[in-house]
Amino acid sequence: MMLRPATPTDADAVAQVFLAARQHSLSYLPVVHTDEETRIWIRDTVLATTTVWVAESEGRVVAFLSLDGDMLEHLYVHPGFHSRGMGTSLLETARSVTAGRLRLYTFARNEGARRFYERHGFRAIAFGDDNEEREPDVLYEWLPTPPEDGGEG
Repeated sequence: MMLRPATPTDADAVAQVFLAARQHSLSYLPVVHTDEETRIWIRDTVLATTTVWVAESEGRVVAFLSLDGDMLEHLYVHPGFHSRGMGTSLLETARSVTAGRLRLYTFARNEGARRFYERHGFRAIAFGDDNEEREPDVLYEWLPTPPEDGGEG
């Protein structure tokens, strides 16, 4: 696996990961955009306005994350590549490029994502449904652990 910053030429591959992951793991969500609208949004909004990193396996983009400041906007892994450490590696990348905290939303019913984030030290700080799917969601936050005091004091 290789992690790298995304380029505009990754738009179709990133969109394919997004669509496959949502169809597999979030099939309960209402479809609010066509696949073509999603591809355009990935190209013209996600890649153009956020910091995007991709994970490649054998030269193929199989996962990505999108950051906007301290907000992790998207973290998706293609269903055929789950449980291979790609999500964790991307999450560690997000932590390394943000200054301090990291926040994200996930759908309340996305139990797999919730377990993943909680296992990685995120805690739920708010609940709502302010998304276009009108699906209950959870705002999570991760704060770096302060260095331990050397006992001098």
